[in-house]
Amino acid sequence: MSKVALVTGASSGIGAATARRLTRAGYTVYGAARRTDRLAELASDGVRALELDLTEESSIEAAAQALLAEAGRIDVLVNNAGYGSYGALEDVPLSEARRQFEVNVFGLARLTQLLLPTMRAQGSGRIVNVTSMGGRLTMPLGGWYHATKYAVEAYSDALRLEVRPFGIDVIIVEPGSIATEWGGIAAENAATFSGQGPYASRAQALQRAMSSPRMANVGSSPELIADVIAKGVAAKRPRVRYVAGALARPLLTLKAVLPDRAFDALLARVL
Repeated sequence: MSKVALVTGASSGIGAATARRLTRAGYTVYGAARRTDRLAELASDGVRALELDLTEESSIEAAAQALLAEAGRIDVLVNNAGYGSYGALEDVPLSEARRQFEVNVFGLARLTQLLLPTMRAQGSGRIVNVTSMGGRLTMPLGGWYHATKYAVEAYSDALRLEVRPFGIDVIIVEPGSIATEWGGIAAENAATFSGQGPYASRAQALQRAMSSPRMANVGSSPELIADVIAKGVAAKRPRVRYVAGALARPLLTLKAVLPDRAFDALLARVL
């Protein structure tokens, strides 16, 4: 019997690449997304579609129940789904902040809660939480997004300690700049919420940076992160954190060694 993996946010980018990569590694893979029509391309690769809306408790419960009823086990959970809603903290409505937490944090946590009992009963399992370099450093206009990623980092650290006695590993993957639609969505949201008013110039600078050909050429491929996830899943003793992708290591190194105000000044030169 092949091992079973569930990948959330599998309709594009890192999620789709990870679903394909784990399928090639011999896993029975379920790819989950809010819109299952966007999973059609993965079906030809053997990935099974699963409808999942992380903002709806009933959807999360239905997805977990459907997977366990069909597969009977869960060996790998890749919590990849998430989005970045940018805009000045003064401008972004709290309803949008709450939605971002629902998708990036609480939906992740609820799905994990529902699948952990099966992993404990098996005495084994791997939970991979895809955060970001943005879970350890903060950019202007990204406050709510970064808050969710910092939260997942802390959540993952606590979870790792709690489930280790049951043979379950928790792995954190921190991507850098990746060539996906994420940056465009973040820039659009910044323009929506902060395109007018006192933060407009900074929102416009973000749009220019995100849409520039130079930035498009900088981003690493989603497949790079998929390979890192597969490596962590297969490792006999996986690392706690995997950092990968363009700009991640240099920026995290600078964040670690520079005084806070010096790092602030560095960011101010870009945004």
